[in-house]
Amino acid sequence: MIAALLGCYPVLLVSALWPAPVVFGVAAAASYAVEYAATRAARPLPELLAKVHLGITLRFAARETMALLLIARTAGADSPWFAAVAAGMLAIHAVRALHTGLALRLRQMLSRMPVTTRNLDVSALRIPKLPPGRLRDAGSVPFLYLDGLPVLGAVLGVVPAAVGAGLALAAGLAGALALIPYVRRAAPLTDRERVLEVVGEQIEKYRPEVILYFSGATAAAYQARMWLPTLERLSRRAIVVLRERGMARHLEGTRLPMVCIPSSADLMSFRALTDARLCLYVANVGRNVHMLRIPTLRSVFLNHGDSDKEASFNPFSRVYDEVWVAGPAGRDRYRRAKVGVRDENIHEVGRPQLEGISTEGPGLPFRTVLYAPTWEGWNDDLFHTSLVTMGPRIVRALLDHRPALRVIYKPHPLTGHRDKSATRAHRKIVAMIEAAELAKSKARHPSRADGAEPRIRHLVVTGPEPHLYDCFNQCDLLITDISSVVTDFLASEKPYAVTNVAGLPERAFHERYPSTEAGVLLGAALAELAGFLDGEDTLARARVKLRSYLLGPEYPDAMARFNAAVERVFSGG
Repeated sequence: MIAALLGCYPVLLVSALWPAPVVFGVAAAASYAVEYAATRAARPLPELLAKVHLGITLRFAARETMALLLIARTAGADSPWFAAVAAGMLAIHAVRALHTGLALRLRQMLSRMPVTTRNLDVSALRIPKLPPGRLRDAGSVPFLYLDGLPVLGAVLGVVPAAVGAGLALAAGLAGALALIPYVRRAAPLTDRERVLEVVGEQIEKYRPEVILYFSGATAAAYQARMWLPTLERLSRRAIVVLRERGMARHLEGTRLPMVCIPSSADLMSFRALTDARLCLYVANVGRNVHMLRIPTLRSVFLNHGDSDKEASFNPFSRVYDEVWVAGPAGRDRYRRAKVGVRDENIHEVGRPQLEGISTEGPGLPFRTVLYAPTWEGWNDDLFHTSLVTMGPRIVRALLDHRPALRVIYKPHPLTGHRDKSATRAHRKIVAMIEAAELAKSKARHPSRADGAEPRIRHLVVTGPEPHLYDCFNQCDLLITDISSVVTDFLASEKPYAVTNVAGLPERAFHERYPSTEAGVLLGAALAELAGFLDGEDTLARARVKLRSYLLGPEYPDAMARFNAAVERVFSGG
């Protein structure tokens, strides 16, 4: 695409100097089309051109200059219309600069708000609606395309080019001036004290009792999202406190009030939260310390999953007043790790999120296998993912299996966050599944009455939907890595296999990762995969027993135990 884009410019130059207006018009139209496609392609393409000093503004200015050359060669540079076209093209860029300034000012005003909210009535702030996306784009790229009117008009002559320049200038000026009312209406939002006062009044009116605190990258939003339905069912009023702007839109679908306070000073002095008694944390991040400094809040670490990973017994956990785990296994992890978390501060509350997981398969005429690898971790010591070394081979074996299997592939949301080889393996798996789907769609199958296999549609899940637990309900078997997926899947009591990426002896592996004791262990050669897929299920009773160890008893149910833990805090227990 870069070659096509840059290749248009020599043609434009030659046809302008020749002059050959028709050739120039065809080349100009082609350059606009390729330009539009390039800006909508993956981000590295425009960024690469900018790095070699061929940014989008320069490319448009070069095309305009060649249009002026064409006019000079056909109508002459002495024509007053030539001067009008040149002035008009310069004015288009001036108008774009005006729009960019207004868009940046609007963005700056909105980003200066000390607090943003969701599901709270802050109508007193009179927050204006945002302008259409193209108008609020600080890059003002749509304004550049207005020069197509004079550039393509130059093909017809100097007068059409001048008229085109006038029309483009009028349209650009109208777009820029349309932003002024939005900027004026947003000005009061920079009044920090006023914004904090209005939001504080609404939170005080709501009287939150429990806080779910979250800070992190948008890719990690799932860590907080998994707890929202549980908090909605609490007998106490809950609120979500966020630290990163824009995070709330990644936690949609909840009726819980949300407040985002980016400044640590504003957070620690925000009195509207002082009536709350309990603060729940789902991840160990540095910005937790700002909330931990509020002495009236009892801090509880929930974590975002219960697994044998090191994150489930992180030494940082000792900074919290309490640590809540799903079952006895969570308590034992901290005991074995000896990281300073006192046993009396650990409480077993179950996993309320798992109540919708079925112990029945999807009931399809073919079996479904879910492959859900974890991500590569923050360093090589935590490298539990099978994606790089085993992933493509696992999926290839599943796709080639007879009788045919349905494959659901759901990678961890942070896949490729640290190691690009994980990204490459992920793309290879996606390509394999897409190729299998394409091959099946092209094949001509006789009707099922003639004994043909039913149509099997594989699934790649890279977004929040369908949810992981929905994938559990759609599958008969699971293949995964050391992660909370193992623990959660045990709620289904279905067969599972866990990859042994480190190549540990089987006994040592099960001792180190107790959640794998009721599953099949897959070595690097995948020799055990055939037996897992086709062999007899001899671990059903072991899975039931392990489920109780990892998730706690079935009665009382997890939601009742979680609620009881919350009430204990409020009763002073």
